[in-house]
Amino acid sequence: MVAVTGKGSGRISIAALACYKHGEKSRLIYRMMLHRGRKGEKKGFREHDFAALLDAAHQQLGGPIVLVWDNLGGHTSALMRRLVTARRWLRVHQLPSYAPDLNPVESVWSVLKRSLANLAAGTITRMSTLARTRLKRMQYAPGLVDGFLTGTGLRPP
Repeated sequence: MVAVTGKGSGRISIAALACYKHGEKSRLIYRMMLHRGRKGEKKGFREHDFAALLDAAHQQLGGPIVLVWDNLGGHTSALMRRLVTARRWLRVHQLPSYAPDLNPVESVWSVLKRSLANLAAGTITRMSTLARTRLKRMQYAPGLVDGFLTGTGLRPP
């Protein structure tokens, strides 16, 4: 038996990009944020956090980015539009309103959730460690990321 308390257990937020660059292996680039329920603490990713993830992807990929994004509020806000406009190397295309089958990151979440489904982590810190470990495994399995992209109709090189 594992004792788990619900009070102040927290929340894990993850933002991810399934990427490919011609002639290179597909990549999964992600950032994780842990919310412990403290007063004034951010509960999830905001526009500047998404912009920082895009900046990191730009640096890692070493070239311009064509981003296909879902319609999450933080992706479509006026602030995000300004942040996107400031990045000349970035072109953004929005997915239709509800199209999880066109979003390769939905497959990332599905695999991640399935791998964590029957675990009793005990603490939010332990759960974040388990999630990070599984995401790292996905990062080192470019064939898996290729499958996520191919499943949407995108063709990795």
